[in-house]
Amino acid sequence: MGSVIDVNVPQQSYQIVIEAAGLDGLGERMRKLNLRNKVLVVSNREIFRHYGERAIASISEAGFDVFDVKDYIIEAGEEYKTLATVQEIYDAAENHELERSSTLVALGGGVIGDMTGFAAATWLRGINFVQVPTTLLAMVDASIGGKTGVNHPRGKNLIGAFYQPKLVLIDPQVLDTLPVREFRAGIAEVIKYGIIWDAQLFKQMEQSDRLDELRYLNPDLLQTILTRSCQAKADVVSKDEKESGLRAILNYGHTIGHAVESVTEYRSVNHGEAVAIGMVAAGKIAVELEKWQQEDAQRQDALIQKAGLPTQLPPGLDNQKIITALQTDKKVEAGKVRFILPTEIGAV
Repeated sequence: MGSVIDVNVPQQSYQIVIEAAGLDGLGERMRKLNLRNKVLVVSNREIFRHYGERAIASISEAGFDVFDVKDYIIEAGEEYKTLATVQEIYDAAENHELERSSTLVALGGGVIGDMTGFAAATWLRGINFVQVPTTLLAMVDASIGGKTGVNHPRGKNLIGAFYQPKLVLIDPQVLDTLPVREFRAGIAEVIKYGIIWDAQLFKQMEQSDRLDELRYLNPDLLQTILTRSCQAKADVVSKDEKESGLRAILNYGHTIGHAVESVTEYRSVNHGEAVAIGMVAAGKIAVELEKWQQEDAQRQDALIQKAGLPTQLPPGLDNQKIITALQTDKKVEAGKVRFILPTEIGAV
């Protein structure tokens, strides 16, 4: 059982393919897109150990001249999402003489996808790019919509470009090797979609006994989570590719979330955990401003707790540092921090 979702954007429309064992058909799907010969796969050590050979075999069997990254393994983690790491991808591209018709394949989580996409957007002023996300967070969020980039010491994703992939291939089976903490981080983004766009998705998650580990999700719920989350992201991005309006709603929970990540130097709190904390905070603001019902905020917070995610700041964090970090948020306008706030489950 699989599904295909169309992402229709002015820069370049493409498909999100959700298919069990889809990794083995990666090369064939790339060939049907008329991509040319040279392909460089960018990954990290852990993901490459599990899935690198399969991806490379599939691309090679489809007739591509494929280079793996054994000599250019990129470290996963927000602290490595820098221009210095992108330079390593540029070095690999130059060493393998990648041309404008060549393709970079991102095999990994959101950090790998963001950096590989930024490298693709800027090498030779733009080469082909394929996303093969291997974490739940990357599958439902980071791999879709064409946001690429790296962090600056003073803030997250301050350097980047909008650059759409040719294909997003999601193989749910690769989640079997995903650490529990990373799975929960992805569920945070799924809860976000329930709050901002899809009340039905939110209700289906509420009906599940547990959300904190993949093994407690039945296959139908996992397929629903992947399909409805990807569809929500595709719907929003198709209406607003470059965040001139509607797309900002995808940042629900991210305003304080990004500040928490930045202040903790991307080490002690991962992205999903930070977004969970940010959603609880945004919910409280919405209730205090009488834009949202207390009962809905409680439903949100209960679902976040059911997913094993934090609902408050880690002890010892300096609130003033978080407030200072908020000023570098990309949604700041005329010096004012703008928050995305819910009005009901399914609308912000």
